[in-house]
Amino acid sequence: MDIFELLRSSVQAIRTNKVRSFLTTLGIIIGVASVILLVSIGNGLQAFVTKQFQDLGSNLLFIAPGKVNIRSGGGPPISAEAKFTFDDVRALKNLGAPITDAFGSILKPATAKYINKTYDITVLGAVANYNKIRNIGVKTGSWFNVSAVERSQTVVVLGPKVVEKLFRTDEDPMGKEIDVSGRKWRVIGVTESKGGGIGGTGDVDSYIYVPVTAAQKVFGIKRPAAMAVQVDDPINISVATNMIKRYFTRKGLTADDYTVLEPKEILDQINTFLGAVTAALSGIAAISLVVGGIGIANIMLVSVTERTREIGLRKALGATNHDILAQFLIESIMLSALGGLIGIAIGWGLSEVIKQFIETSVSSGSVLLSFGISALVGIVSGFAPAWRASRLDPITALRYE
Repeated sequence: MDIFELLRSSVQAIRTNKVRSFLTTLGIIIGVASVILLVSIGNGLQAFVTKQFQDLGSNLLFIAPGKVNIRSGGGPPISAEAKFTFDDVRALKNLGAPITDAFGSILKPATAKYINKTYDITVLGAVANYNKIRNIGVKTGSWFNVSAVERSQTVVVLGPKVVEKLFRTDEDPMGKEIDVSGRKWRVIGVTESKGGGIGGTGDVDSYIYVPVTAAQKVFGIKRPAAMAVQVDDPINISVATNMIKRYFTRKGLTADDYTVLEPKEILDQINTFLGAVTAALSGIAAISLVVGGIGIANIMLVSVTERTREIGLRKALGATNHDILAQFLIESIMLSALGGLIGIAIGWGLSEVIKQFIETSVSSGSVLLSFGISALVGIVSGFAPAWRASRLDPITALRYE
């Protein structure tokens, strides 16, 4: 029997039992769709995190209070009470090359109120060029300037979600005053949407940005929640790190009092973690492929029993053991591959639906891997039934009732 005859026979056998063929491939369909979907979500999360860190800038160093061990999965960057002060910010700025700038920020949860509406927000006290350093776009209005910081003006730039929750859709927030902690803040700008934050910072679209000096006075805060140091070139990151550590050592701070964090180091560790989680979830989903393989083996064994007389007749007409083995093995592979293709289509479709809510990304590697595994499952699960069929004695098979 040539290959085309074998393929025609296999297709005919599958079409003859449509419902059984579909139920046989169901485990493969579910397994492949689950793997595609979970890998796409994992890839999307990694892409989102990478973008967030790119927004931070590759020439920034972050100084967090307390000891944060990224490699061993320590807590978020802001995890302890700071022992450094705003005087240290100014001192770091004056250390010289390769350090070009330094700033401290204040982070405080609060409740914003406008007329009869309230919304839980996060206040971020920042410097005048914070939006440029962190790549925060201003959609309407403007960011506060150096004069506003020097004079501790109570002006505020709102995140888009704050505007959505406090103001009517047809209402312009520019120039309006919102109440935060009993103080009126005049709205001068609205940022572009950036989505969820990183490092435990929550949804940055629910932030409001105010001059750091005004935040110090209004909230009575004397120490920054964290500091950042800007370096002239990313290649000088390690030099700047050593300068910062020497400065704090002279101040009498120990390694347990602060942590210097590089965005790339944090990104690498988070991506490693996300990759491990994605692999683990995909492995769990792949169990469905094993179940599907068992289903195919079971159905193919039943098929061999049902078609015993057919096998005997084929052998009587000259079909060799190799022909019978190839026929049943091709049927098994076709069932598994068909389930793989349907699973890929379903997984891809679900990924596109979920993409409306969270970042997802279907990679060609995951598609090829899923299809390859489904075909392999067909070969492995179909070999034993095919071998059994090929070894049947033709005389015994023809007599089978």
